[in-house]
Amino acid sequence: MRPQQGPGYSVPAGGLQRHIAIGEPSARKRGDMKREIIKTPNAPAAIGPYSQAVAVSGGRTLYCSGQIPLDAGSGELVGGDDVEAQTRVVLDNLGAVLEAGGMSFEHVVKAGIFLADMGDFAAVNALYAERFGAAPPARATVQVAGLPKGVKIEIDAIAVGE
Repeated sequence: MRPQQGPGYSVPAGGLQRHIAIGEPSARKRGDMKREIIKTPNAPAAIGPYSQAVAVSGGRTLYCSGQIPLDAGSGELVGGDDVEAQTRVVLDNLGAVLEAGGMSFEHVVKAGIFLADMGDFAAVNALYAERFGAAPPARATVQVAGLPKGVKIEIDAIAVGE
């Protein structure tokens, strides 16, 4: 069954097209990127600060590698054994990467959260919700066997901007 699509969502009359021109500027005009939150009653509703899916047309895509709680200057671990402190640093680091790419949290269309302990989910979820606001991106949260440097959390993201 095909999920319902949000209002105003359409495919161009000529269908989807791929623009491949290595070394040449894109033919797309600035300002034509659209980010639409997709909701359907035919799949489980989001149970936290994330969307079922996000449709994007136009724009530039930024793939952000996973961020862990390291101090940008020293490269040292920050936050000790406190998952909330680690989460704040991870979100700060992700914000810095997004900004360097000319984007912000509002441009994120997909995020991945990797936790060493799913018991930390509620605390992480609350801090995540503060950064992503009322129209959060699609998201997956998983517990993993281990993370670099023994940290409690890592977050990666995909953002789309103009």
